[in-house]
Amino acid sequence: MRFRKKEDEHKINNYIRAPFVRLVGDNVGDSDIVSLKEALEKADDLGLDLVEISPNADPPVCKIIDYQKFLYQKKKKEKEKKTKAQKTVVKEIRFGPHTDEHDYNFKLKHAEKFLKEGAKVKAFVFFKGRTILYKEKGEILLLKLAQDLEEFGKIENLPKLEGKRMTIFILPKVQKK
Repeated sequence: MRFRKKEDEHKINNYIRAPFVRLVGDNVGDSDIVSLKEALEKADDLGLDLVEISPNADPPVCKIIDYQKFLYQKKKKEKEKKTKAQKTVVKEIRFGPHTDEHDYNFKLKHAEKFLKEGAKVKAFVFFKGRTILYKEKGEILLLKLAQDLEEFGKIENLPKLEGKRMTIFILPKVQKK
């Protein structure tokens, strides 16, 4: 007796244990309930495999297909799905607690552009040395940024101080296509 590989996620041919199965597929026509022996004979006549698609149904649902081709197409679909999945990009914008209005506006435009492109923006105020005394200024600056970017993105979390940095994340708003 040939041993089945562990990675097979479907029971095929002689590994199916149910006495009766429901046959579906292009080769069968409408779905009928037949004995396992009859289903195996049909699959053998067509030179294909009998594959258990839904083992929990009563009776189990089986399909007559070329199993290797089925696995190949399934793998291909999963790979395609992976490539279509969006990868989140995080862009950083750095401020100081005493950032001028002009510099602020310049960085605001960049943040706006990043959000329009669909990237996540991480804005932070970096406190050097004694500038840590101006925590409130940093928080006000980040909240002002979040407010100015309100139409392009939404705040993921409020500003929080981590060591010498006060950080805020802004997520892009989903564009309707």
